[in-house]
Amino acid sequence: MKPNGGQSRKTERLTALVALTLLLFCPPLIIVVDRLPSSNAGWLPFYLFLAWAVVIGLAAWLMEHRARR
Repeated sequence: MKPNGGQSRKTERLTALVALTLLLFCPPLIIVVDRLPSSNAGWLPFYLFLAWAVVIGLAAWLMEHRARR
């Protein structure tokens, strides 16, 4: 059974979200963020919290957008 255009588009968006999540939490990027020069507080906790918030926000938006149709 072939999915309709709207369902296919949603699947593509969710796949893109998974790819973005994998990119944001890949170890080389986390190491780079961890080694940024800082004054007192490290950047790693801020980066992880912000990246996780972005992923959760985008997932919520995609799922809410999905429920309307």
